[in-house]
Amino acid sequence: MNSESDFIKTVFGLKLKQLRQKKNWSLQDLAVKTGLSKSYLNEIENGKKYPKHDKIIQLSESLSCTFDELVSTKLDKSLAPFNEILQSDFFKEVPLDLFGISKNNLISIISDAPKKVTAFINALIEISQNYNLGKERFYFAVLRSFQELYDNHFPEIEEKTVEFIKENGLDISKDLRASVLENILTEKFHYSIRSEDFEQFGTLDNLRSLYIPEQKLLLLNKKLEKDQRTFIMAKEIGFNVLDLKIRPNTYSWLDFGSFEEILNNFYASYFAGALLISKEKTLEKTSEFLLQNTWEPKSFEALIESFTDSPETFYYRLTNLLSSELGIKDLFYLCLVKKKDSDKIQILKELHLNHQQAPHANAMNEHYCRRWIAVKNLHHLKENETLTDAQISHYKDQGVSYLVISTSQKNPFSDGSNRSYCLGILLNSQTIKKIGFVKSQTLKTVNVGVTCESCSIPDCEVRQAPPVRLEKEHFNLSMKNAIEKIRKQLIIDS
Repeated sequence: MNSESDFIKTVFGLKLKQLRQKKNWSLQDLAVKTGLSKSYLNEIENGKKYPKHDKIIQLSESLSCTFDELVSTKLDKSLAPFNEILQSDFFKEVPLDLFGISKNNLISIISDAPKKVTAFINALIEISQNYNLGKERFYFAVLRSFQELYDNHFPEIEEKTVEFIKENGLDISKDLRASVLENILTEKFHYSIRSEDFEQFGTLDNLRSLYIPEQKLLLLNKKLEKDQRTFIMAKEIGFNVLDLKIRPNTYSWLDFGSFEEILNNFYASYFAGALLISKEKTLEKTSEFLLQNTWEPKSFEALIESFTDSPETFYYRLTNLLSSELGIKDLFYLCLVKKKDSDKIQILKELHLNHQQAPHANAMNEHYCRRWIAVKNLHHLKENETLTDAQISHYKDQGVSYLVISTSQKNPFSDGSNRSYCLGILLNSQTIKKIGFVKSQTLKTVNVGVTCESCSIPDCEVRQAPPVRLEKEHFNLSMKNAIEKIRKQLIIDS
């Protein structure tokens, strides 16, 4: 809770509501018996007000409990599991307001069915422990849900970006130089910026940048490529323009102190993407590309290159605009990585707009489908090559198909590992009309699964593991069918 006072008011409200409900009284019943107004009692139960001494006496007498029982912060056994939550930073760190949930609404739910809610929370804790879901992964899942709720499109940041461009007379194009952004940081925001050989500090070799707030000093890794340097500059400008005080000081993530840090980091990154890749030009050129009758990988690579040298930045920028501006609502974005001398594929980033799309991350160490175009690209990628391709992925088990476009390249900050970025668009009556090349002969349709362990494709030439989860489901189904036969036979015989 935010303060000791809030905690005391909340606990008192919970206890009052619990005692009232044990007597099967409504708020109106309690109001009649105590002579206190219904609205006043409601505010007490919701933790907004704490009654004076004489009012507490009236309540305790009406509820047949002692004064001390009512004012004690010790909770009933059924509410005891929430004592830790109420005294922790839960309500401060978890941004319930982002999802339209008020603290009082949540407390009301808890007090209405404490045993059921306790069981539910305990189940979540057990699941998180089994799957090693720590605080960091939980907060990033919250952020992803927030992005998906708003179609990953935030008009206020888009508007502030446009205002900043006009105020500073910037010509937004691929040629927007890091030096221009560096001048803005040094002259307008009084930064000191220095390139640093992080390799001399050992493990810091993989760090892209470090910000030292006490000196307003930004240290940049000498290994940074031009587009990476430019993005970091744009992101630093975002922190300042959006006035985001609570922020991480390293890129990439090493640690975080609160959810607000994660959220503000996202806002600054969004600003950077909007600053570097113009909304209007992206919509214009992407619309033209989608209307082409033939799928040509080089054509999509040229589209990316007209904006940036970073496929990752462009792919992610499309997630900001396709749903909100072009009406392509059902889509997903994945960033996959394959480490050097390893066949293991990991999903580092994912985003699902409109609903949970078929391909998704799996935390059970299962094998992602080798038929995904993004995975095939990773395996076929040559040294210092950028590889782009697309296919129509048909998820037989789910009965859905996606147009999936993917670009893979070497990641310069990870010992020779390769990354794939992919954008998947659900094919339905609306999206088929918007994509001219969806029936192109250069676009193959491939049956795919999510993981080998859950895939029903027979005789798959690239299967990495048997379909153990699917086999278990089939076994359970056959058992249910056998039980039903027994039941029916017993009915007939009787």
